Amino acid sequence: MSSITRIATGQRMSQAVVHGDTIYLAGQVGEPGTSVSAQTQSCLDKVDALLEQCGSDKTKILSTTIWLKDMAGFAEMNAVWDAWVPEGCAPARATGESALATPDHLVEIIVIAAKA
Repeated sequence: MSSITRIATGQRMSQAVVHGDTIYLAGQVGEPGTSVSAQTQSCLDKVDALLEQCGSDKTKILSTTIWLKDMAGFAEMNAVWDAWVPEGCAPARATGESALATPDHLVEIIVIAAKA
């Protein structure tokens, strides 16, 4: 039976949960009130840090769900995303529009990855 490891656990959620060789990250958000580009980069920086803490990296991402407050920011988010994803390592991905935790949050990124 695989063990479960929780990272940065609070009352409501953990920032990461590792079960066997699979890593589940909580939705990562950027600094409220900044641009779509800045928030996307902040989210991806947090993803990098959490994956490293879990013994993995962005080349091992299996699936990503991205929520945008407004799909008008799709191209701006993709410009940052495309520069971040290593060539040949693009995960399965979905992007949708949704109200986020606060009106100033423009991007939320949720990742599932394999361990290294």
